[in-house]
Amino acid sequence: MIPNILSIAGSDPSGGAGVQADIKAISANGGYAMAVLTGLTAQNTQGVWAVDLVSPEMVTAQIAAIRADIRIDAVKIGMLGSAAIISAVVAALDGLTAPIVLDPVMVAKGGDRLLASEAVAALRDYLLPRATVITPNLPEAADLLTLHEAQDRDGMAAQARLLLDLGPGAVLLKGGHLSEADAPDLLVTSEGARWFDGSRFATKNTHGTGCTLSSTLATLLGRGLPLPEAVATAKIYVAGAIAAADRLRVGHGHGPTHHFHALWR
Repeated sequence: MIPNILSIAGSDPSGGAGVQADIKAISANGGYAMAVLTGLTAQNTQGVWAVDLVSPEMVTAQIAAIRADIRIDAVKIGMLGSAAIISAVVAALDGLTAPIVLDPVMVAKGGDRLLASEAVAALRDYLLPRATVITPNLPEAADLLTLHEAQDRDGMAAQARLLLDLGPGAVLLKGGHLSEADAPDLLVTSEGARWFDGSRFATKNTHGTGCTLSSTLATLLGRGLPLPEAVATAKIYVAGAIAAADRLRVGHGHGPTHHFHALWR
């Protein structure tokens, strides 16, 4: 059975991140993609020009319309933008038993803030405990914990455990910001911890990798894969998308990854 995967996130008109990246990643990994928009952005590969959030009422209505008609097998949550939208999403998903992958999008790659500072507490207190797994990078983890960014694997492990204490079912802490030759990610659950090392690629075209990883992970969980296997498979897919990114010619800044690298010859 093809799983129905819901992305709740913002729009990226350049197609590299947000719901556009989610739809591509979900489709490439065998899911039927659905999308609830939380905000419109004006952005390209060089940065974010403007952000216009969708009203919380409209976010609620979008989710309610889908739940009234369509089976949801997994949810990926990305950019939310405000505490009011976070509250709307939490309420609208009440009672849903499908896996929820939360990518706590706070700041765009170029440094533009995509979640109001005062909304971080709402994300931490109300949405993290609803998540099956959260997928923060190191700056996002530090923001959630109000700590300095981890500088090594020991620091990553300590912060991942602190994040797990906030209530999610699991934490996949992404270590791409470390200055190591590899790109280590750490999965922490109540049963223990497991490192997933990945290769780095000589490309600047990595726009939307966090969106792509989280939506791929949601799709694989929706297909029924156990979490560790889903993480390993998602990392392989994203690595392939980054390795093939330079086959695309999109923009003059941080271009997108190649979501359909295994399908387009």
